[in-house]
Amino acid sequence: MPGNGWQVMASFRRDGSVTRQKLAPGSVRRIAGYARPYTRDLLLFLGLNAVGAGIVVANPLLLKSIIDRGIVPRDTGLVLWLAAAVAGLALLEAVLGLAQRWYSARIGEGLIYDLRTEVFGHVQRQPVAFFMRAQTGSLVSRLNSDVIGAQRALTTTLSSVVSNVISLVLVLVTMLVLSWQVTLIALLLLPVFVLPAKWVGRRLSAVSREQMVLDAEMSSLMTERFNVAGAMLAKLYGRPREEEELFSGRAARVRDIGVVAAMYGRVFFTALTLVAALATAMVYGLGGALVVDGSLELGTLVALATLLTRMYGPLTALSNVHVDVMTALVSFDRVFEVLDLKPLIDDRADAVELAAPAGDGNGNGPAAPSVRFDHVRFAYPSAEEVSLASLESIARTDTAPGREVLHDVDFEVAAGALVALVGPSGAGKSTITHLVSRLYDVTDGAVLVGGQDVRDVTLESLRRRVGVVSQDAHLFHDTIRANMAYARPGADDEEILAALEAAQIGGLVADMPEGLDTVVGDRGYRLSGGEKQRLALARLLLKAPEVVVLDEATAHLDSESEAAVQRALRTALAGRTSLVIAHRLSTVREADQILVIDDGRVAERGRHEELLLRGGLYAELYRTQFARQAEDAPAAG
Repeated sequence: MPGNGWQVMASFRRDGSVTRQKLAPGSVRRIAGYARPYTRDLLLFLGLNAVGAGIVVANPLLLKSIIDRGIVPRDTGLVLWLAAAVAGLALLEAVLGLAQRWYSARIGEGLIYDLRTEVFGHVQRQPVAFFMRAQTGSLVSRLNSDVIGAQRALTTTLSSVVSNVISLVLVLVTMLVLSWQVTLIALLLLPVFVLPAKWVGRRLSAVSREQMVLDAEMSSLMTERFNVAGAMLAKLYGRPREEEELFSGRAARVRDIGVVAAMYGRVFFTALTLVAALATAMVYGLGGALVVDGSLELGTLVALATLLTRMYGPLTALSNVHVDVMTALVSFDRVFEVLDLKPLIDDRADAVELAAPAGDGNGNGPAAPSVRFDHVRFAYPSAEEVSLASLESIARTDTAPGREVLHDVDFEVAAGALVALVGPSGAGKSTITHLVSRLYDVTDGAVLVGGQDVRDVTLESLRRRVGVVSQDAHLFHDTIRANMAYARPGADDEEILAALEAAQIGGLVADMPEGLDTVVGDRGYRLSGGEKQRLALARLLLKAPEVVVLDEATAHLDSESEAAVQRALRTALAGRTSLVIAHRLSTVREADQILVIDDGRVAERGRHEELLLRGGLYAELYRTQFARQAEDAPAAG
């Protein structure tokens, strides 16, 4: 039986449809570029494979010599020497196997590292719109399955082709030299195996494809239900039994397709074993008759039978090698597809550092920069501009360009001033704040920080000076210390504790048994909404930016927590340029200017009292949103 039968079966499990896919021009040249740093190791690896293929033929020839030159003439000394040679070859083969595995791992893992780090870094540079569209699972698949599939092109597939070709050529030449009659009989049986194997292989690849889809569906269900929010929803709606039944149904389908795949695999392997056994029987039958007639030596017959078992594996593997090669190349192409997606938001070639503003004249260090919206128009980018259809689980229906959501927005936040944005839901307030930190680029007009267009400065320098806290602040599944240090990696515990104290959460952290080493859980779910928001504000205070953007940052706080944070913010925002989406009356009253946003436009602007007297949209918002807070204020006081 061929020693690499399972490897051959794996080859036939590949999805044959990949051979119909078109590779992008230049893909092979790009692949060669990734292989170039490993050229020396790759050549050594292929050389070791070639030597290993040669040993495939050397062993049967040694067995032939032992029988014909040692055992039959009764030359004990020669038998012992040749037996020692067989043992030496076995030892050499073992050493070669270890060396091949080392070089294979070195090249393969190195290539995986190169591709993964490049893809991860490239994805990190994509705009936020990319992550709003792309499915997380698809992105992870590119970093795992496709990257691993790509590295097989330079390790498993390439070494398999080289070793199988060399082995097959050496085995066939040797068999033809030993006995062309027996070799011809052995080759006549090849179609008997290959044709049924391809038939089974096509069905096996279809079953494998369905198995992967069902596995993905089951994994997706587990991911959604094991998430804190998903688990909470299932419990709140009291549907654990329905969830069990849903999972049971999907798991049953995975079980059933697994049985089918296992049986197809066993049929394949049994057919390979059976044909090899039939071929061996025919060789011994024909060869045995030739040995009896004296036209063939006994050792030659044993060598032919041994070589035969090492011929069918390479032959059948090479008959399907185009699927293996294309599978690896398509994996590379899927990785390149992500790498070729140019980030919509990126530094210009001539981008400069955001200049530090001059001092305030009182020896208190640099003043905060102003923020200016100069007749800004904005439309969200289309799907083709920011994402890939292959990364979205649901077929795209929105192929048209995005409609304009901001229309001629023009205002200025003076250095050190606080401007509040108010307006109905969906009016464009959050979109305005996104443009300050350049999460998106304007369609027309300009956003200027400190008099510089944000498109002309480096993203790093801009985001170092602009701090943002959103309504749903994200915390990593890590300790409080690690989440805080994300804002300023060099901060020590004293600085972190000072920021926590300023955000009115220092006492809570101090009372925790683990203190700063307390793990906040997935997305910070181990903390209450108010605690999580205050921790996010503490992280902003630790960063100490010169421009602060608060996107309803106090929305999740109760009255007591909100009052405490407002006191912290009053001190923290002093001297900083602040743009705040306000849903609290206290923020609105303290603002140097209020901008009322409606339908993507600045409908009104002024201070609180002025806007109330006008009796316009702000007065209406005050009656519907802020009046109750005004009534509660005396009681809270």
